[in-house]
Amino acid sequence: MKKLSRVFAFIAIGLFILITAGLTVFGQRDIPIDQLKVKYTNSSSSFMPLMGMQVHYRSEGNLKDSLPIVLIHGTSSSLHTWDSLVSLLLIPPHKRIIRLDLPAFGLTGPNPENKYTSVYYTHFLDSFLNKLSIKKCILGGNSLGGAIAWQYTVAYPHKISKLILIDPAGYPRKNEKGSLGFKIANIPIINNLLLFITPKFLVKKSLETVFYNNSLITEPTITRYHEMLLREGNRRAALSLFQNKRPLDASAIKSITAPTLILWGEQDQLISVEDAYLFQKDIKNNFLVILQKVGHIPMEESPHAVAKAILEFIKE
Repeated sequence: MKKLSRVFAFIAIGLFILITAGLTVFGQRDIPIDQLKVKYTNSSSSFMPLMGMQVHYRSEGNLKDSLPIVLIHGTSSSLHTWDSLVSLLLIPPHKRIIRLDLPAFGLTGPNPENKYTSVYYTHFLDSFLNKLSIKKCILGGNSLGGAIAWQYTVAYPHKISKLILIDPAGYPRKNEKGSLGFKIANIPIINNLLLFITPKFLVKKSLETVFYNNSLITEPTITRYHEMLLREGNRRAALSLFQNKRPLDASAIKSITAPTLILWGEQDQLISVEDAYLFQKDIKNNFLVILQKVGHIPMEESPHAVAKAILEFIKE
């Protein structure tokens, strides 16, 4: 019995040494929000006090436009994912485009309730739009943002003129490859290490799964995703989101009546392109565009093709 106790003691000491060494070599501290604001805000950036947070958003283009386009990013991303697309949509600047950092991500950071359910995000988005006095909009989203967009449309159909879904979540997962970061985040116990050890190469490896054309993954892109993840509180918030996520009610998609543009990267390894045809089947009034040689975030990988599809869609 004493020998067994000694073995466990040695194992515990060994694990402690390994974890300590890992923290020393790969550990990163949270980055204060004020430090990130200097680098990641511009003259279009605003911060809205809402539900215990300072929500980072940008409102650009024709501010008199009564039917703005509202864009919602995906998991572990930020409003910067739309940069290239917005610059193309604002030529000419006839539309107003609003984008925001969701709670748990970007410069907005965690919410005080530590809740990241579908119901929470629907309520949050409605509160955000109400505070901006937006009664109706064209709503678009990618991945998690796409799921939030169609769920909001189900809950408030009278507030949505048109819907834009870009590789959105919705149906049960199949055998998609998935990113390395997402896989680790779903492993109990080990995922808690991500609160302290989040090396830059892990972000790079995850992006290599998200993009089809890896030559587009620049050092500034990797740095942006990495630093947004290290924003104080974001790692714990993202981990909470992964640990408490629940299957979505895909049956509700059939109730959507708003004209819907479904955009999908054919080489998406996170959410299979097969789901594009499920959305096409369930949403009767839809327009489907499949982009070849494009991955999970078409607006970053192929912004010109995405802009063309959106401009044609909103002119209909």
